Amino acid sequence: MEVEDRAQLCFPQFPNTSCRKPLSPWPQTVTIMLYSISLITVALDLLIIISISHFRQLHTPTNILLLSLAVSDFLVGLVVMPGEILRKSSCWFLGDFVCAMYIFFSVIIPTSSIGDMVLISVDRYVAICDPLHYSTRITDNRVKLCVCLCWFCSVSYSFLFVKDELTQPGWFNSCYGECVLVIDFVLGGVDVVLSFLVPVTVIIALYLRIFAVAVSQARAMRSHITAVTLQLSVTPKAKKSELKAARNLGVLVAVFLICFCPYYSVSLAGDSLVSASSASYVLFVYYSNSCLNPVIYALFYPWFRKAVKLIITLQILQPGSCETNML
Repeated sequence: MEVEDRAQLCFPQFPNTSCRKPLSPWPQTVTIMLYSISLITVALDLLIIISISHFRQLHTPTNILLLSLAVSDFLVGLVVMPGEILRKSSCWFLGDFVCAMYIFFSVIIPTSSIGDMVLISVDRYVAICDPLHYSTRITDNRVKLCVCLCWFCSVSYSFLFVKDELTQPGWFNSCYGECVLVIDFVLGGVDVVLSFLVPVTVIIALYLRIFAVAVSQARAMRSHITAVTLQLSVTPKAKKSELKAARNLGVLVAVFLICFCPYYSVSLAGDSLVSASSASYVLFVYYSNSCLNPVIYALFYPWFRKAVKLIITLQILQPGSCETNML
């Protein structure tokens, strides 16, 4: 019996201080699927990073924001998702320092992704609601500065949550072989407000305004049409434009809420009201937004499909390929 008990320990050589091997909250097929989502996230965001970085014509303020978003989402797929699968389904053999750094990055990266989404919303708001001043207000240098501030704020914000873990690695671990972070109720409430409620409110408010402006512009176009023949030919186009704007904005906001609401609902409910298995699924729904972001933000752009074709066929290795006309 003692031999069997030792086999269930992460470190059998330390029977008094070792953790027991955790039971994976997911079936094996689900674990494979989660690793697949992680790989897809890395691949899609890597394509965006290469596309925007390589082709000079894509170096625009909006695409700089997309590049920053792609970098944070790429790191979610490369670091956060695999680390979370390892942390939940097996013993942690990488040591307390690596655990502390993993937790630090697992807070920084999603936070920066949320910040990028807010910046993209602001960029689209200015482009649609104040197009005459867009080129003077949204410049490359200002956008780069905003991106740097976004990452700096993410690092500073994350340090508030993990400062004890960084200064004293393994502080919250009850035994050898686990990697945990304990956040008190006050900090958890602050995180819900700053990482969810405020960004969601800003994004929804901006896109509602964008949608209202788009609809009013389409109606104004129809009101200026006097000829019946022209009206009959242009009205369907105007309606099509309204529907397209509504669809894109609806998908954008809905996917963001679908991925983020369950996670923060669980955070508010507390661990005592939610099973460990359910919490683990909700967490990966939260992370899966990083896989969906490149689809929502990039696949709507024709240049992305053209760039993917050039990348896959290795045409970007040809001299002068960075000057290719992508628009």
